[in-house]
Amino acid sequence: MRAETINSLSVFDSSALLLGIGLGLRHATDADHVAVVSALVQREPGPLRSIRIAVLWGLGHTTSFLGVGLLVMSAGVHFPAAFERCVSILVAGMLIAFGALHLARSPLDSRRLPSTTRPVAIGLVHGLAGSAGIALLAVTTVHSELCATVYLALFGVGTVLGMVALTLLMYWPIAWSARQPRGVGLWFLRLPGLFSLGLGVLFGVEALT
Repeated sequence: MRAETINSLSVFDSSALLLGIGLGLRHATDADHVAVVSALVQREPGPLRSIRIAVLWGLGHTTSFLGVGLLVMSAGVHFPAAFERCVSILVAGMLIAFGALHLARSPLDSRRLPSTTRPVAIGLVHGLAGSAGIALLAVTTVHSELCATVYLALFGVGTVLGMVALTLLMYWPIAWSARQPRGVGLWFLRLPGLFSLGLGVLFGVEALT
């Protein structure tokens, strides 16, 4: 039994596991993730609290992502195409609502620490999108259920690390914008809201058509 376990961790599987964390790092840079997290970061007074937001978002994302993935791999659940469509509509609605709310408030006047539940909840919704397809890819890429589970976990770790790194890169230009004259700085700080709103409309149209 032990020999079979060792044999399952072949060179091919090791490469697939590395691919999992690499794809997770890239996944963090998806446009909808960047739009929402950059808007959340604007209300943070320092880089450490901005990292906190990124980690909370990543934990929420990984929780729902792993949940769906384990259902696909362990329980053999097959999600219909309608599931992905409904999730896409849900993500689109969330982006539209979040963007509209961000534009309705002035980031310069209402800077405060966002609640813990907000980034986690947004991450949970984001984690549902595309999770079933990635789980199927894991099953077909590696040779054992154990390795497929590790693949998904590493994908989640890569997503969290990628979002933390991206958040640090975003924080400095956002902090610079906040120090500019009110008119100029306010328009810069409204860009994530406009971006989120536009992406939500685009995703919604794609999902409905």
